Order: sequence, then C-alpha cells, then structure tokens
Amino acid sequence: MKFEWKKAAKELYLPKNKPQLVTVPSFKFFMLDGRGDPNTKAFAEAIGVLYSLSYAVKMLPKKNIIPEGYFDFAVFPLEGIWDLAEEARNMEVLDKNSLIYTIMIRQPDFVTDKLAHEVINSVKLKKPHPLLDDVRFDRLEEGACVQMLHLGPYSTESESFKIMEDYSKQNNLRRIAKTHREIYLSDARKTQQEKLKTVLRFKVESVESSM
Repeated sequence: MKFEWKKAAKELYLPKNKPQLVTVPSFKFFMLDGRGDPNTKAFAEAIGVLYSLSYAVKMLPKKNIIPEGYFDFAVFPLEGIWDLAEEARNMEVLDKNSLIYTIMIRQPDFVTDKLAHEVINSVKLKKPHPLLDDVRFDRLEEGACVQMLHLGPYSTESESFKIMEDYSKQNNLRRIAKTHREIYLSDARKTQQEKLKTVLRFKVESVESSM
C-alpha cells in the first residue's frame, strides 16, 4: 500500500489554522544549508536538487533496485528551518539577505546512510549539479512544538506567530529556540499569495519543567 503523508500523518502535516501542541519524532532528511534571499535563482536550484534526490529514491524500483523494507510513497513536501544572522536581529525591516536556512525533504525510514549516498552519487552522474556535494543526509528530532497552519502570503506569517506565542503563554509553554520550521503545502510558483498554505512550527518546553 502506498504511504500517503497527507493521510497517515495529518497531525504533523495538515494542522488546522489554530495553534496546537505536537510532539515531532525523529525523521530522516536530505538537507541543504544556505544563507540569503530565498527569492533567488540559487534558492530555486537548491530546491530542485532536493526534489531530484527524493524522486530518485521513489523511482528506485524502476531501476530494479529494491532496498530492504522499500514501500511506495508520496514524496514529502519541502520544509525549511529559518533563522536570522545576529547582526540583523534588531533591524526594523527584515533584510532577507541575512536569512539563514536549512531546506530539506523528509525520506522514508528504509533509506539508510549507505543508500542515501548511493542515490546522491547516482544523481550526480545523471543530473550533475555543484550543490549535490553540499547535500547532507541526517536525522532531525524536534520534540515538543507548537504549530499551526498559516493561510496567505509569507509576508504575513508574523500574524500567525503572534497567535502561536499567545497560545504558548496561555498554556504554560515557553519557546526555546529563535529558529522556526516551515512546511510548504503549496507551490508558490503556481498558487496565488492569498491561497498559500504553510505549516509554521517552533520548539517549546513546559514552564513548570524548566523551573
């Protein structure tokens, strides 16, 4: 049976547009680190590299390669972890060139370190790109997080973050990292700004447990 993340992991990928507390377990990802304005050709190329690797994993059986534990799956959505350079934190206007990010796409559990590197090398031969040398394959576990679905343009995400911060305070939770996570459920190239759907998430801890 095909694994559909939209059906099997609704709590993590299809939340409602109101805050909720979730526990995010450890998952495997192809990752690329970067810095600068995401509205650039370089950023788009990085996304393309991650998708080329993800589809290469999905299409392994077409090459008569059946990894142990393989199952058919829908390719997971693009995600990003976002931060801001320290020198830009006090600026009144966001300088997008000061953004620091890790973009990534989750991979199924059957993908091992060995298989991931074999896939990277395979893609290098078929679709060479300098960024393939920078791709990391790693696990990421976030644990307790507050998340919600943001509807609309990325420029209005601060409104949703304010709601999430208020929810955290009301529920004795404290945000523990300046970074935040975004999961892109819409293709920004094909979707009207007001119809974009993005999962926003940040790590929290219980105020009581941290005292």
